[in-house]
Amino acid sequence: RNTPQALQSIYLMGRGGAVVQLSSLVKIEENVAPKELVRFNQLRSATITAIPAPGYSLGDALKVLEDGAARVLPNSVQIDYSGQSREFKQSGASIFVVFLLALGFIYLVLAAQFESWVHPIVIILTVPLALGGGLFGLWIMGGTLNLYSQVGIVMLVGLAAKNGILIVEFANQLRDRGVEFREAIIEAAQRRLRPVLMTSVATVAGATPLMLASGAGAGSRQAIGVVVVWGVSLATLLTLFVIPTFYALLARRTTSPETISRELEREIREVDTGAPQPSPAE
Repeated sequence: RNTPQALQSIYLMGRGGAVVQLSSLVKIEENVAPKELVRFNQLRSATITAIPAPGYSLGDALKVLEDGAARVLPNSVQIDYSGQSREFKQSGASIFVVFLLALGFIYLVLAAQFESWVHPIVIILTVPLALGGGLFGLWIMGGTLNLYSQVGIVMLVGLAAKNGILIVEFANQLRDRGVEFREAIIEAAQRRLRPVLMTSVATVAGATPLMLASGAGAGSRQAIGVVVVWGVSLATLLTLFVIPTFYALLARRTTSPETISRELEREIREVDTGAPQPSPAE
């Protein structure tokens, strides 16, 4: 079977004992066939590989592919994804769930720390500011919302909350000392300005090399860097105004954990001494 001429040396036994040469029964035709049959998910498949043109994201390219497949391919043909396209599809469906879980986890941790349901809300309100800054940075820098930029957005949830924690915590401490509510807000914003700027500048400086990265794999690092740099920068500028404003609107009737502890200590001293003790704010 190595050559077509080999068919002439092969004989078959026919009816009545007659011997027939195989070459008189078959006809040889040369044709083109695939070297191997590729399968994906147990189905015969053909792989299409492409790079999006400048100015188009991976999501745009996949949408064009899906529209073309629905218009041209028959119903018996289906499309599936692998590699970065598959990761994009899977992460795109779960990024909102992950984002909400991150918000919920941070809210519960802050609620346990401040022993209040209101103070964490004031702090979480800075997250939309950071998210808007990250998306604005992607638009300005020509980036796209891909797997790596989504990772940067999840990072912003924690990075944006730290500034609010500094201001709210210090305002609570001032209120514990007997400082009037409005004065406590103003002083907390003024006194915490330097720590807020120091932490934000350190974060931005650490992420700037990612935003300016070049070479192999630079696209993934740039996406994370752009989201972090722009998100933290915008959140820092607006946090100094937004946090005091929402704290004044929502937290006027709240107290800090230290207030509860001091009230408990005062009641214990009253029981021990038998004489009324002044409250911490008196």
